[in-house]
Amino acid sequence: MELLAVVCLCLLTWSGTTFAAGNGPDVIKMVVKEGDDTILPCSLSTREDIVQKLFDWKRDGQKEVFLYDAGVTYGKDHPGQDEQFKQRVFHFPDQLQFGNASIVIRNTKVTDSGNYTCDFPRLQPRRRGLIELVVGAAPAPVTKILKVTEDGVVLQCEVRGASPKPDVKWQDSDGNVLRAEEPQVSERGGLYYVSLLTTVTKTSTNLFHCVSTQKDIGHRTEEEIYVPERLLEDKSCHEAPMFIGGVFTGIVIVAAVLSVLAAIYITIRRNKASGRLKTLGKRFWSDPVVESLHEGSGHKRNGVCNRESMKPLQNPEDVC
Repeated sequence: MELLAVVCLCLLTWSGTTFAAGNGPDVIKMVVKEGDDTILPCSLSTREDIVQKLFDWKRDGQKEVFLYDAGVTYGKDHPGQDEQFKQRVFHFPDQLQFGNASIVIRNTKVTDSGNYTCDFPRLQPRRRGLIELVVGAAPAPVTKILKVTEDGVVLQCEVRGASPKPDVKWQDSDGNVLRAEEPQVSERGGLYYVSLLTTVTKTSTNLFHCVSTQKDIGHRTEEEIYVPERLLEDKSCHEAPMFIGGVFTGIVIVAAVLSVLAAIYITIRRNKASGRLKTLGKRFWSDPVVESLHEGSGHKRNGVCNRESMKPLQNPEDVC
């Protein structure tokens, strides 16, 4: 691993920022993926020993990234390093004797993007280099079947937390771009969130791809999704739950109506029965035979049995 690091460092040094007396700073653009370690190259063309020299790295001319001063770096002995870069930026001590002032930034973040300067303020003439760093976040798309409609199956593709802003498209298995709705885009903290919908119908493979492209960082990623043929052929399948729900609702309503009608019917029958009993009672008490039986009972009022004041029989022998 040590040998590999040295080889990479040498390659970046030769292709990176090399200073020559009297020349202006070279501008280099570097593009890396978020989470990766990146080396910002900086060296003197004379390859002179800089162990006892001073070089200073800054971002956007203000943020202190890394400072080396004759063996002293940011830390307990030299405060001032920006919080964003603490414990994340390191130099290569064994390369100082060759005039190499390159640094490595561990676990790069999107917020690390910016213009970095490597400065030798005490050298005459003064040497300074400029590097434009672009840190990109390239999450893979997430796809799913959203719903089934009469026009086909609606697919959703989401790219969450990308930077720079991705170009998102739907394609079929042959690479043809599919018609889609207007993408929904939001931005939070420098990261982009994109959602794209398309409606598909049956194809030879029923395979579809969501492709996310970020040209600024030269990144392209895609996600494949398969749509079951039954969803594409039987468009009524999504209507079945609605139909079943409608039938069930209808049954409940009919049952409720029948219950109400039954209750009304029973009430009417009870009322009619009660009326019939009252009529029979009147007929019974007005019957001549019954009247004659009451005449000898002793319970008379003005010669007529007082039926209204009659009490329940307490003795079987009691009669009206």
